[in-house]
Amino acid sequence: MVKQSIFGRIAQLAKANINALIDSAEDPQKMLDQMVRDYKNNIVEAEQAVAQTIGNLRMLEQDHAEDLKEAEEWGQKALAASQTGDRYRAEGDTANADKFDNLAKVALQRQMSSEKEAQDAEPQIAAQSQTVEKLKDGLNKMRSKLDDLSRKRDELNARQKTVQAQSQVNDSLKAFDLMDATSEVSRFEEKVRREEARVRGQEELAASSLDAQFESLENLSEQSEVENRLAALKQKNNG
Repeated sequence: MVKQSIFGRIAQLAKANINALIDSAEDPQKMLDQMVRDYKNNIVEAEQAVAQTIGNLRMLEQDHAEDLKEAEEWGQKALAASQTGDRYRAEGDTANADKFDNLAKVALQRQMSSEKEAQDAEPQIAAQSQTVEKLKDGLNKMRSKLDDLSRKRDELNARQKTVQAQSQVNDSLKAFDLMDATSEVSRFEEKVRREEARVRGQEELAASSLDAQFESLENLSEQSEVENRLAALKQKNNG
């Protein structure tokens, strides 16, 4: 029953659809870690069960071989006793002839008993051999599944680390966007433009003030010329 229970777990785990289990798991990484542990534990138990089953099979095979050997030996003893009895009978020694014939009969009975034991063990050996092959096959499938499971776990862990790193980068980019560095640059640029405009205004203002002063000087010069010419006219008229 223990072997059958282990074999049942081997078959169940070997048939497990890892991709489907990953898709349905809330935490695939923890699920895969637990599955790897379960596989390893069951493989250890399965290896022990298979080893014990193989050991029992070898004992049965050894007993079967010994029964066959004993049957052959008893057959040889029966033949020797029968031949000896025939020799005594040919010599007219009926007593010894019957004695060795009886020994041949005993040897034949022992031979038949050994043959029967060997025959009775053969179905059990055959069944045990099938069980061993099934356990070996299931064990190999479990080992293969364990390799697949370990690769899946390592792949998932690597992908998860990559996603986490990408998520951190994205969070940093979002934070940078929230700070809106471009708007800060724009505000600084606008400040510089206003300062430039102020300077240009001052320059224009200064330039317009100088123009007014020169224009005033030109007006004064023109008025002085008019006065001079008027004085010259009057002087000419009076003279």
